[in-house]
Amino acid sequence: MSMYLIGDLQGCQAPFQRLLEKIDFSPSRDTLYLLGDLVNRGPDSLGVLRQLSALGDAAQCLLGNHDLHLLALWHGVRPVGRSDTVQAVLQAADGPALLDWLRHRSMALQRHGWLLVHAGVLPQWSAAQTLALAAEVEQALQGPDPKGFLSAMYGNTPDQWHDGLAGADRLRVIVNALTRLRFCTPDGVMEFHSTEGASAAPQGYLPWFEVPGRRTLATPVAFGHWSTLVTDQKRSTSWGKHVLPLDTGCVWGGCLTAARLGAAAGAFELISVPCEQAQKPGPKQA
Repeated sequence: MSMYLIGDLQGCQAPFQRLLEKIDFSPSRDTLYLLGDLVNRGPDSLGVLRQLSALGDAAQCLLGNHDLHLLALWHGVRPVGRSDTVQAVLQAADGPALLDWLRHRSMALQRHGWLLVHAGVLPQWSAAQTLALAAEVEQALQGPDPKGFLSAMYGNTPDQWHDGLAGADRLRVIVNALTRLRFCTPDGVMEFHSTEGASAAPQGYLPWFEVPGRRTLATPVAFGHWSTLVTDQKRSTSWGKHVLPLDTGCVWGGCLTAARLGAAAGAFELISVPCEQAQKPGPKQA
């Protein structure tokens, strides 16, 4: 039995299939953990959702910002944008069933000692608190009024966590941290405009995983979302064994990467397949 962590698919079904063949994946024996952004920008989001939902418990999926955006489109909270490539999901006969499956996915998981998130973890949060806060969002999304939650989800404020947050503000901060975070201050103030690599941190900000004394420092954390980290290979030696970014830019013509977890805590082996470029590189990679 093998466990694999896989970075952002973003609707790239063909590379996903090649990766499964390369690792000799068997749903009766192995388990996949997909780190969010299953859909959008790539050519076959419908195929990705159909395959993942059919795998049952063999594919444990997190929600990323693009997945939440698709759910917002489904509920009419936002119009389909020019860069969205999810129209086939919205128009498919099995679309409602797939989207209902999608809204029941997780916001964070902890498996085999690893904390799994799509984007990041605020420095004030422990692994246990991260999972508890993720469950609050899951409850809102899976409850009787998902449209109400999704309608209040968008926005950059508040940009900092404190325990007294309540209602829509509280859920928005949790969503933004788990699905959009790249840079923050040592006090956990989030920055949402910069999409470059870790070396291009805005003044006063750090990559979230480089904040001194963050409470998840001793916990191995795997995440996606940040494809431009692959350009920071020299800097990556300072991240330590407890930081594993797995968005290797498949939709931008990079690779799709899986980490096969080892027996020892924090151990892994990387396996990748090349990807066809589905989107032109630009300043708004996510």
